[in-house]
Amino acid sequence: MVRSRLLQRASVWGAVVIALLAAELPATAQDAKELFGARALPAATAPAPIGFYSKGCLAGGIAIPTDGPTWQAMRLSRNRRWGHPDMIALLDRLSREAAAQDGWPGLLVGDISQPRGGPMLSGHASHQIGLDADIWLTPMPNRRLTAQEREDTEAPSVLADGSLQVDPNRWSEAHGRLIMRAASYPQVERIFVHPGIKQKLCDSYSGDRSNLGKVRPAYGHHYHFHIRMKCPPGSSGCTAQQPVAAGSGCDASLAWWFTEEPWAQPDDPPPAPPKPRITPLSDLPRACAQVLDAAAPASEAAVTYAGGTQAVMPSSATGFAPVPIPTPRPFP
Repeated sequence: MVRSRLLQRASVWGAVVIALLAAELPATAQDAKELFGARALPAATAPAPIGFYSKGCLAGGIAIPTDGPTWQAMRLSRNRRWGHPDMIALLDRLSREAAAQDGWPGLLVGDISQPRGGPMLSGHASHQIGLDADIWLTPMPNRRLTAQEREDTEAPSVLADGSLQVDPNRWSEAHGRLIMRAASYPQVERIFVHPGIKQKLCDSYSGDRSNLGKVRPAYGHHYHFHIRMKCPPGSSGCTAQQPVAAGSGCDASLAWWFTEEPWAQPDDPPPAPPKPRITPLSDLPRACAQVLDAAAPASEAAVTYAGGTQAVMPSSATGFAPVPIPTPRPFP
C-alpha cells in the first residue's frame, strides 16, 4: 500500500515537473535562457567554468565528437555536447577504461552543456558550467546509431515496473562497475543516481567501496547517471560545491528515500503549473555577459575534442594517461 501511494505521488509530481519544463518562456532580449540557447558555438577563449553548476556559464568549451571508439553522443539536435575540456577528456577516459576493463562496450552520452553553458530552456537546472554530464544506463550498441535513432531511442529505466528498486533483469554487475569507476576519479565531485540504484550498490557492489559516498541518491536518474566534476585547479571564477559527507551513504539518509516523506504531496491536486520565470542575464555572474559577447571560433571542427588537442587554449588539467582501446568496433 505504501509503495503504491509512493509511486502514484511520484507519477503526479513527475507530470507537474514535465509540464513546467515544457512551458514556453516569453521571448525577451534579456532572458538568459534564450540568449545562451541561441549560441551555436562556444566563446573562443581560454577554458573557464564561471559561477555555480546551476547558476553560471562556460568560456572556452569544446565539443565531444558525435562518435568515438567507445562512445556515441545522443540527442544531437539539442546541441548540448559541449563542456569544459577536462570534462570531455574525462568522458573519453571513462569510456575507454570501462570498455577495456569493466565489460561496458561504450557510453551513450546524454546532455553535457550548451556551447557557452548557461541556463537552458528545458531539461536541467544544472549543467551550466561545463562540469556536468549525463550518461545513459544503456550500453552502446555494436553499430553506429543514425541521427534519427539518437533522437527517438528511449533510454529505458533500470527499475522494476511499479517499484523504487532495481530490476535484476535490467541490471548487471557492469552497471555497478561503470558507476563506481566514474566515482573513483579524483576530479569527480559527485555521481547522481536514483535511490534504488544507490541501494543496489550498497547491497551488492563487491569492488572497492571507498568512493561509494560520492554516489548520491537523487530524484529521477533511473535511466542515466549524472557525473559532476570539481572545479578544475586554477578556476578562480568557479564556485565549488561542498564536499560529500564522510562515509558510504548507505545509512539512514538513504533509508529516508524509501519512506513517504520524499514523495509527499498535498491531498488536493496541484494547481496548473506556472510558466517558468525569466532568468535575467543579471542573475548570472557578470563575466557571463562577456562570454555571450565573445567571438566564436571559425568552425565547430576547430573546437571539437581530438584526444586532448583543440584550437583554443588548452586546459590546465586534462592530461589523462592513454588507456588501451578494445577491439575496434565494426562501424562503417
